[in-house]
Order: sequence, then structure tokens, then C-alpha cells
Amino acid sequence: MALAVRGLTKTYRAGFTAVRDLDLVIADGAFFGLLGPNGAGKTTLIGAVCNLLRPTAGEIRVFGHDHGSREARRLVGLAEQDVTLDRFIDAEEMLVFQAGYYGLSRRDAWKRARELLDQFDLSAKAKSRRSELSGGMQRRLLLARALVHQPRLLILDEPTAGADVELRAELWSYIRRLHGAGTTVLLTTHYLEEAEALCDEIAVLRDGAIVARGSADALRERFDARDIGELYLRVLESARTTAAA
Repeated sequence: MALAVRGLTKTYRAGFTAVRDLDLVIADGAFFGLLGPNGAGKTTLIGAVCNLLRPTAGEIRVFGHDHGSREARRLVGLAEQDVTLDRFIDAEEMLVFQAGYYGLSRRDAWKRARELLDQFDLSAKAKSRRSELSGGMQRRLLLARALVHQPRLLILDEPTAGADVELRAELWSYIRRLHGAGTTVLLTTHYLEEAEALCDEIAVLRDGAIVARGSADALRERFDARDIGELYLRVLESARTTAAA
């Protein structure tokens, strides 16, 4: 299994429980989508998997390794929703430093950085800083940075948020190629058609719990929905009704 989450609970100091007793297993090589409204627990789940926050309870294993171990961190790449690129170094240096963080030698780090800049059509901007890159270029660089150490599990947190139609299609193409080469992908998105187009399986979160899981086709049939938008709304309404009962 690429990812195994068992009994995950996260309660913040203010007393808010973002995720409650959540179980999630994702197979090696899967393309898995997480849907849900703001505050459903998607970002908390990702933060816990990537060891960016400490769970209150539960166990997380990445390809069999505890999520807090060096081995697990080496196997995961994260492309965040927010643009978190350094303002003071250029694109190539950013990739080199990230590669060094994961233990690549200086020579291999520079080689890998140049490979990714070429792959993401950023070679002409190798010496450009964040302020000199367009929004689309920054999105591509975020994805390149997440891939610099060649992770087996790639987590994409709303990778096309704010992207125009052309950039979204471009990013879809990159992600599909990665998945086709064997990378396991975990995608969160608010674009329902994106999840349907890319993911083999989706799960819907509400109030820190998974309320539906399956392929888009199977879930449409289960909830008697005509399209992914109607499916999403029916899943959330069913979860609200169940919670109120």
C-alpha cells in the first residue's frame, strides 16, 4: 500500500477537531482524489501525512514506513495550494536546494534541477526569481520542486487553483504522465470535473470523516446522480441528513 491511515484524529489546541477517527488506504499506483468543502479536513489530513503537524491519535504509514520517519518523508512529494516559493533565489537554485535537502549530491542536484526545468519548459527562466515568473510558471515550478527527489507518492493540494484553461490542461498532462510512469497520486481539488477526469477513485470528506468513496461512475449510480456536480451535492446532503438523525 502507498498510504495507510488508521484512526487518524486531529484536535487543535482551541478544541476544534478537524479530522475524527479517519481510515484511508490508497494502493500503490493509484490516482486518488479527495473532495470536500472548505473545513472538511483535507488540508489537515495532508499535513499529517507529510509530518507537518502532529496527529492527536492514529497511525499513518507510507509504503510501510511510519510517516514521521526519514524513509517515509523521502517517498512523499508535496505541491501545496499556496505558492511557497523563495523570493530571494532563482528557480534553478530553488530546485538544487530542495534536492540537497533530500540528500542528493551537489552534482546530482544540479543535474536533476536542469532536467526538471527542461521538462516543465522553464529552462529559459532558470535564473529568474519568483517575482519574475508568471503565475503559470510558478505553478509549474511548485510541481517541479515536489518532484525533485523522485517521490513514489505525489500529493497535490489544489494544484490548478486559479489556473486558466490552458495552464490547467498543461498541468493535467504533466500529472497524467507521472501517473503513467508509476507514481501514486493523491489529489485534492474543488474542481469536480478535474477529479472525474483524472482520478480512478474519489472520496468525499465532510466534518473530518469520509462520507463516500468509489469510482465516479459507481458513486453516480449509488446516489442516482446525472453528473459529478449532482453527485457531490447529494453525497453532502446525505451526510448532513445522517448526522442530524
